[in-house]
Amino acid sequence: MTKGLFNQEATQAGNSKWQAGIERFESLYTKEDEIRSEFNRDYNRILHCKAYRRLKHKTQVFYATTNDHICTRIEHVNHVASVSYSIANYLGLNTELTGAIALGHDLGHAPFGHVGETILKKLLNSEGISSFWHERNSLYFVDHLETLPNLEGRETNLCLTYAVRDGIISHCGEVNENAIFPRKEAIDLALIERPNQYAPFTWEGCIVKIADKISYLGRDIEDALSLGILSKAQLDELASMVEIIKKVEVHQISNTLLMNDFILNLCEMSSPEAGIRFSQQYLELINKVKDFNYKHIYHHPRLTHYQSYAQLVMESLFNQLIQWYDTDEGISEHLKENATFFPSLSGSFEYWLMKYSNINEKEREKTKFGNHIVYNIKQRIDYIKAVAHYLSSMTDQFAIKLFSELIHF
Repeated sequence: MTKGLFNQEATQAGNSKWQAGIERFESLYTKEDEIRSEFNRDYNRILHCKAYRRLKHKTQVFYATTNDHICTRIEHVNHVASVSYSIANYLGLNTELTGAIALGHDLGHAPFGHVGETILKKLLNSEGISSFWHERNSLYFVDHLETLPNLEGRETNLCLTYAVRDGIISHCGEVNENAIFPRKEAIDLALIERPNQYAPFTWEGCIVKIADKISYLGRDIEDALSLGILSKAQLDELASMVEIIKKVEVHQISNTLLMNDFILNLCEMSSPEAGIRFSQQYLELINKVKDFNYKHIYHHPRLTHYQSYAQLVMESLFNQLIQWYDTDEGISEHLKENATFFPSLSGSFEYWLMKYSNINEKEREKTKFGNHIVYNIKQRIDYIKAVAHYLSSMTDQFAIKLFSELIHF
């Protein structure tokens, strides 16, 4: 392996993509003693936003486990950051950029993992909205919903750089192609219509895209082994797959082992000419592992009850909130009328609308909300989008708490 093959390709000053990569919607405040780079500032802004904090209570695969060591969404994004750093550092790419992308790539993930995402997508489809997918939702969160106080204490939008925003929405897609190359153009990211429509803009974005798969496949197997949900026949199947690259016993298979081998192979095989890639043997293995996980873990019978419960929670909250739509005055009245019965639901959703919509602009002026208004509450479709984003922002526990308000007297 040759270290630093991508030194000339890194997204840094002097690179042809540098200026486009560090562009922001608007200027951020700066301090006289600022020592951070543009991408390091993005990393810090993501780290301190509330959507990042909520990831610690969002399901990765296994919900409501009594085992404290089972992966949650916040651990997953840090695994992706770690794997991305190892690869980018060895290849000579910008590790600050991969770190920021990795930390923010799942900020728009719904509660209850991919089950919650699927439920929300179906609910929105029933309302004629067909564009919900978590990568796009993550971009929407960092562009329009997440805020931090500025030097005057007013809440303002994160306003991240283009390269980080691009890496967030472009992390989708499976790694089943021979190699990944970045695209050349800095397109309008809001116009991306479907997952995997475009390759990432930077080599660093390509790294995070693959690191995401390296990170979750091995860790999900490790969690399944810890919970003892795999049969002997399934364990034998897993061992026979891994034997292709390394002779190990089933009990030796871990996230560390799988990640290490995939990282080393990726670093060995990748180059600016060949792209970011695995060897054919490792490409086939990662896809076999993915198929194994879907068949024996993600579709495990013990997850069916959890999925039904998640659907009940999400549908109940969605339908209740949709019932409150009338006019801008009517919504406010519904929220007041239901405050006694559903104090947390009505109160938190009223706060959401006050912060992000034009429901009461005069009252909003008295707050510290300096972020952009994104919902025109007089339009029903905007109200539905507000409901969807509000639900997708929740932790599992908060969604369950609000559901409990609906069913208790």
